[in-house]
Amino acid sequence: MLQQMLKRAVLPALFVLLQFRAHATEGMWLPHLLSNMNEKEMKGMGMKINAADIYNVNKGSLKDAIVSLGGFCTGELISSQSLLLTNHHCGYSAIQSHSSVESNYLEKGFWAKSRAEELPNKGLFVTFIVRIEDVTLQALQGAGRNTPEKDRAQVIEANLAKIKDNAKKEDYQDVVIKPFYEGNQYYLFVTETYRDVRLVGAPPSSIGKFGSDTDNWVWPRHTGDFSLFRIYAGKDNRPAEYSADNVPLKPKHFLPVSLDGIAENDFTMVFGFPGRTTEYLPSQAVKLTVEGQDVARVAMRDAALKIIDGFMRQDEKIKIQYAAKYASTANAWKKWIGEMQGVQQTKGIEKRITYETEYTKRLNANTSLKEKYNGVLDSLNTIYQDFSPYAVNRDYYSELTRNVELLSVSDKLINMMNEVRQKGESEYPALREKFLASQASFYKDFSAKVDHDVAAALFDLYFTAVPSRFIGGEATQIWMETNKSGKQLADKYYSNSALVSYDKLKAFLDKPYRDVATDIFKDPVTRMSIALRNGFIENVNNPAVGMQNDINRLQRIYMQSQMEVLNDRRFYPDANSTLRITYGKVNGYRPTDAKTYDFITTLDGVMEKYKPGDYEFDVPEKLRTLHAQKDYGQYGANGRMPVCFIASNHTTGGNSGSPALDAYGNLIGLNFDRTWEGTMSDINYDASICRNIMVDVRYVLFIIDKFAGAKHLVDEMKLVHPKKTAVKAAPAKRA
Repeated sequence: MLQQMLKRAVLPALFVLLQFRAHATEGMWLPHLLSNMNEKEMKGMGMKINAADIYNVNKGSLKDAIVSLGGFCTGELISSQSLLLTNHHCGYSAIQSHSSVESNYLEKGFWAKSRAEELPNKGLFVTFIVRIEDVTLQALQGAGRNTPEKDRAQVIEANLAKIKDNAKKEDYQDVVIKPFYEGNQYYLFVTETYRDVRLVGAPPSSIGKFGSDTDNWVWPRHTGDFSLFRIYAGKDNRPAEYSADNVPLKPKHFLPVSLDGIAENDFTMVFGFPGRTTEYLPSQAVKLTVEGQDVARVAMRDAALKIIDGFMRQDEKIKIQYAAKYASTANAWKKWIGEMQGVQQTKGIEKRITYETEYTKRLNANTSLKEKYNGVLDSLNTIYQDFSPYAVNRDYYSELTRNVELLSVSDKLINMMNEVRQKGESEYPALREKFLASQASFYKDFSAKVDHDVAAALFDLYFTAVPSRFIGGEATQIWMETNKSGKQLADKYYSNSALVSYDKLKAFLDKPYRDVATDIFKDPVTRMSIALRNGFIENVNNPAVGMQNDINRLQRIYMQSQMEVLNDRRFYPDANSTLRITYGKVNGYRPTDAKTYDFITTLDGVMEKYKPGDYEFDVPEKLRTLHAQKDYGQYGANGRMPVCFIASNHTTGGNSGSPALDAYGNLIGLNFDRTWEGTMSDINYDASICRNIMVDVRYVLFIIDKFAGAKHLVDEMKLVHPKKTAVKAAPAKRA
């Protein structure tokens, strides 16, 4: 009997141990919980600082050097004058906005020689985290297990409003409360946002975007993906709108920059604002993602990208107009391809089923938990199967209206007219001017001939791939009227629509409201947009919303049950654009049989990829000269110039621009990507192939100093030698 009891105890423990080992570097951890959950492990892996050095509300700590940039990327302070480092692709839109054919900073780069030359960026902001508090008890008060989902949401919303009103903060600070663990926990964030952020420096795209879309999500990588900004504040060091009188922010902490480089198995941390992960989905949801939704998304974007790329290679103006849009579209497209391949390669669905089998076994062994959670997982997997066709066809619609830009304009126009109906005809002039102002920048970077060809291809794909019962009769009828031809449909629309240019749109809207309200149904683009929208809402969206509510409820309960059933495993919350830290080690990986990748690349590899005149692989003459002369200054190592490296830190979108930190909390690199085989880490992290890609900070400094001649920026920084210092400080060994 004793032997059987021991056996029953050992098997679950062994399972959890195996899970822990497999996920030793998995996780996006909340920094204020590190001392209890992670500090011991982190020190065991090589960390030399304490959890209090990472997150502290009483004195400056690493968190005070990390910012959310624009709500879409991460940045870090690297000087006492708030010099901000982030990715080139994170600053891309800002760089583009200051570029023209005459002054093309995307092509030539930009370097401010003085503070007076630093360029303001309207709408760009950075947000610091001041402190984090657990408000779960207050947030969930009155929201019991059996509370109907709609009522539960209302109760929590009222609770959160009270918590915000009572939160202690300064007048210039904000409060954000977000759910964690699928709504089982809530944390409050006190934040400070600065809205005067100026462009300081950016390498040319031939460095900052080297390899462009061909190398995107691929290792080995040779991209100097960085740009520099500066945060300005009022003279009281508090947030202020842009003013010529503002001064550089004096930060609580900034990151020293290490010149010692990296070695295999070095401990690393990545600190930033990861966007979104879904690590605790059931097996049917993972299957839906990679065998359904990803397939639809990739097909639509593949068609659009091929057309846009063709135009960009032929026309310099179009290349500038579509540079940022193309990069954004291609980024997710290639990620989804890697996600599908990664899950298949690592047998991610099969592993999730194995996990569910063990979960179910342990649930059934616990009478009280079985009574509480029996059937939850089975119900969740079943509803995901039923939800599948709606989710896939929703993505086809979303990709159509996203990538055919005039459909997006039409949607916004329809929304504006609906708002007029709600508020009254007298509001039309003000709402019209607001709408036109919002579209001016869009048309600056819009080409009707590009959008025409994209529309022709995507209409063909959409009406072929999506069953007519999900499209609706009106849109299908329009498709029939143009002989089921995307080209004929696009020819008709783009030759007759008032939406093809800003001037035509303005003339269309300058008519009296009642005329516009009638004519909007005659415009061919708007007519198709309305037909598509009505069919989507009725046949896809409305059924999906009801099912999604059930999924959300069951997913929340399943998350709670996992944490109770597998209570000897550490669970980290999914990413939700809040401040997180992840840690791992510098090392290579073996993606497939007979293929092994090293952990570092050098400037030699840039020259090996060099293709004169190619927009992805051209190399500036000065960089070629520096390489030929091996003129690397203090930034080279053993006669070579390090460029990028990889480690097993668990990252995702939003971590772009995050600092890679060494064991002492010094800056050693800049996170900008993941390996293609590991992009599935958002739903299925696997330590064997999941690697994040970083620019070596020595390459960043080399480009700033030796290539750009902007050493005054390097002089702002605090350069350190932590490894050499540690060796000198180590006690001498006895003979």
